[in-house]
Amino acid sequence: MGKRGRSSGRGRGRGRGRGSRGSKGKRSGNRWIQSAVKRPGRVKNYLKRKYGNKAFTKSGEIKHSYVLKAIKDVKENMPPSKRRQSLLNALHLAKRFETLGKGKRGK
Repeated sequence: MGKRGRSSGRGRGRGRGRGSRGSKGKRSGNRWIQSAVKRPGRVKNYLKRKYGNKAFTKSGEIKHSYVLKAIKDVKENMPPSKRRQSLLNALHLAKRFETLGKGKRGK
């Protein structure tokens, strides 16, 4: 027997191939957003605290220009730390969601 208790070197590999998450033929990438957003509402709360209501449209969506402004501001003014990097990741994700939505709506 090998080191891990298997007689042959070909066991069920974890995390290899397309169907590693038990998707049974379906693409497992269709729900990646739920796992990507670690703290829902974090970007909205930050923008509301930093810029007030002018960072949002009348319907409550975040204006793209304020996401870009916040990214620039965080890079320039926050000291390097885990908190800064985490906030930057959340802001970049918000920027990406904006372009994803535009692609589907065709604007």
